[in-house]
Amino acid sequence: MWLRWLLSATSQRQLPVARSTFYDTTAWCWKVLPEAESTGEIHRWIMLDGTYYQDMCVLIAVTETHVIDWQFCDREKTVAWEALLTKIPPPDIAIIDGQRGLLAALRNIWPTTKIQRCYFHIQLSGTKYLTRKPILEPNKTLRALYTSLTGVDSVDKATAWLQQFHAWYQTHRDFLKHRSFLTNTRPDNRPKSLRTGQTSWYTHRDTRSAYFALKRLVTNDHLFTWLTARTQEHEPLPRATSRLEGQYNKPIKDLLRAHRGMSEPHATVAISWFLYLRTENATEPWKLVTPTHWQPPDNRRRVSTTDDTGAPALYDQHFSWEDGNGIQHGWGGRPH
Repeated sequence: MWLRWLLSATSQRQLPVARSTFYDTTAWCWKVLPEAESTGEIHRWIMLDGTYYQDMCVLIAVTETHVIDWQFCDREKTVAWEALLTKIPPPDIAIIDGQRGLLAALRNIWPTTKIQRCYFHIQLSGTKYLTRKPILEPNKTLRALYTSLTGVDSVDKATAWLQQFHAWYQTHRDFLKHRSFLTNTRPDNRPKSLRTGQTSWYTHRDTRSAYFALKRLVTNDHLFTWLTARTQEHEPLPRATSRLEGQYNKPIKDLLRAHRGMSEPHATVAISWFLYLRTENATEPWKLVTPTHWQPPDNRRRVSTTDDTGAPALYDQHFSWEDGNGIQHGWGGRPH
């Protein structure tokens, strides 16, 4: 009953028992924290992403059909990603969103794994730099290169796209080198990141950022891995992390929204159960329970009845007739 309530949008008022009864009889369930069992299987590809909740983050590794493992942390950083990757054998391909900590962890832990960057996040980055409706012609054509990635579905089209990308640079290389100077620029038009003593800067900084973001992907071969790494002509390799977002990240946020107000430790338990039941070898939940989970702790205070010499203690909290602690009658200070 506790798991059905936890993993659904059912409120405690809708349960067939009183809220106080449900709370008292299931309080021990929060102590059961499931963990993924490592199978040692080498996967063709693994999708990696992190999602935030409250002040925490959970890093998730999934394949086409199930969750492989997860890792809790305060934020997406290299050491947290390394803790997750070390538990999983390196796959052939990793599909990622391009987070820097994850890229560093992949270089350290899975150096032979090929990387495919998520097309959705690539295009999102392009929109951030170029906006949805750019005004300058170089920005318009660069924006078109970003959006046309979706239509690339073969090696030949990928080759044609790369040719267009290099042609764009040859056409607008001088545009990228335009500079603005302190002497002829109004204070409100100067960049906030201007350093002390700096007298000039690149005029089209956002355009440069958009171009070099794509250039890094091309140089590192992170753009068309889903096409070039195929072992068969029509092998279905993913090119975006949308599957992870839709099947795991969003349901986790919906789960926590349904149980709004849940404490951070309880939210961690809820996420663990959500992910564990979607692993390949998830066992019956009750099999994870041990007597130490449901037995109440013995909080009785234990006081020694002997001193350091082994003799009976002169003063302790135990009842003794010899100490005059018998049943008293009457009002204190007065005879009966």
